[in-house]
Amino acid sequence: MIIKSIWLRRIHKWVGLAIGLQFVLWTISGAAMALLDMEAVAGGPRPRAIQSALAGEVSGWPAIVRQLDSGKIEGLWLKTILDRPVVEVRTARSTQMFDARTGVRMTIDATAARAIAQSNHPNGASPGAAKLLPERSLSVRDHEPPIWQVHFADGEASTYYVSATTGALLERRNDTWRWWDFFWMLHNMDYADRTSFNHPLIITAGIAMAWLAVTGFWLLFRTMWRHDVAWLRKRRTN
Repeated sequence: MIIKSIWLRRIHKWVGLAIGLQFVLWTISGAAMALLDMEAVAGGPRPRAIQSALAGEVSGWPAIVRQLDSGKIEGLWLKTILDRPVVEVRTARSTQMFDARTGVRMTIDATAARAIAQSNHPNGASPGAAKLLPERSLSVRDHEPPIWQVHFADGEASTYYVSATTGALLERRNDTWRWWDFFWMLHNMDYADRTSFNHPLIITAGIAMAWLAVTGFWLLFRTMWRHDVAWLRKRRTN
């Protein structure tokens, strides 16, 4: 039994060291995320929302209906893109956009993506070339491709992401966000996707912490308290 206790203490020590290091990472990453300016993380203040097109401007609706597939309409939005009234129609098969006045189908090309990105930049900086991303990346892990990636040569090395399907500005990333995302990765221990709190690594860490607590109490009762009781008995007999 003494040999088992020795081995248990050794395992307890090394598991405790690993968990202790993870606690240090949790503390540092949590403090860093709290100290970073969240407005800077979000890419700065957003411009005022442009008022959506009025209902009377949807004169192209009959032409829009003729171009729709036979699928059931699941969503219908009237919005403004670059001062232009637009109708966004979502069906089970696709999402399409049309000019609200003429009914002409719209696509978001590189030029439009650059203009949308620039209109959402706090300082109106000039954008660089737009690159179409056919697959997800860490910066836009919560969004569906295709997505336009637009870089800015500003002080924060900003990169904006515009949906090639809807023209929506999906994300505004910069160096401050990249630091925040790095600390977020350390905090939730999801080194691949940086999104999940239920992945095997963090579950293993939780089990290890529970095992550390149970074995710690067992070793406490077995070693320290037993010797203390023996010392008290010896004092009484004397």
